[in-house]
Amino acid sequence: MTSKVIDFSKFSSIRIGPIVDVMLIENDVVPLGHVIVGSANNLLVSPTPPPLMILSKQYDFIRVEGNRLIIGAATPGGRVVSFCKKNNIAHFEYLSKLPGTLGGMVKMNAGLKEYEIFNHLIAVRTSDGWIPKEQIEYGYRKTSINKVIFEVAFELESGFSVELLDMFAQMRSNQPNVPSAGSCFKNPPNDYAGRLIEAVGLKGKQVGAMAFSEVHANFLVNYGGGDYEDALFLIKEAQKKVFEQFSIELQCEVVILSDTIVTK
Repeated sequence: MTSKVIDFSKFSSIRIGPIVDVMLIENDVVPLGHVIVGSANNLLVSPTPPPLMILSKQYDFIRVEGNRLIIGAATPGGRVVSFCKKNNIAHFEYLSKLPGTLGGMVKMNAGLKEYEIFNHLIAVRTSDGWIPKEQIEYGYRKTSINKVIFEVAFELESGFSVELLDMFAQMRSNQPNVPSAGSCFKNPPNDYAGRLIEAVGLKGKQVGAMAFSEVHANFLVNYGGGDYEDALFLIKEAQKKVFEQFSIELQCEVVILSDTIVTK
């Protein structure tokens, strides 16, 4: 089994984390006791993470099989959009504004508004084989999938929409352009995490180089050289203040990886 050295202060989207050896998943062999990191677009990695693993490039592919689109779990969302645009395939336009690779998107049922991964998903393949959508529990930013995803089958329909592509670009125009892990918290039912963070006075709150963005309060951003401890402090501070004022428990959308904490 092979590994690769990853510097998470450069690899992760929030630009925080140590330099560690990460095991490569190849030929469907998954190292026991390891946590998968994907493309680290929604990860906060501590200086002492648990053992980590990542899919090899073997799982970065797109192919058409009959009336299905089969996509490897290590395939970046941007590559999926480019393929669908070139081949006039519908339903994947929103991936243009979702960072990361497909496996992570499926695991958390990523999406924008009502446009979600599971809308046109048929099945996922893990070490248990192909699992049909009907056997998977899923909802807003969550699924019951607890195994490493190797590849995913989707409905294949024609009709790529440039209009939808433009609409999604507008929907994400209010996001900060500095390093972050994307949305820090899931939106509570009938409310918005950003509104709640702003309401308790934490929009723009900065500790060290970490802050809740002035552009969008639900984005925890790194202004350069930010560290894990300051990021974790702000996350806990937001949860504490929002619960005290609104009795709402903010749930992390960011996945925190340390030897004592693993949020999923």
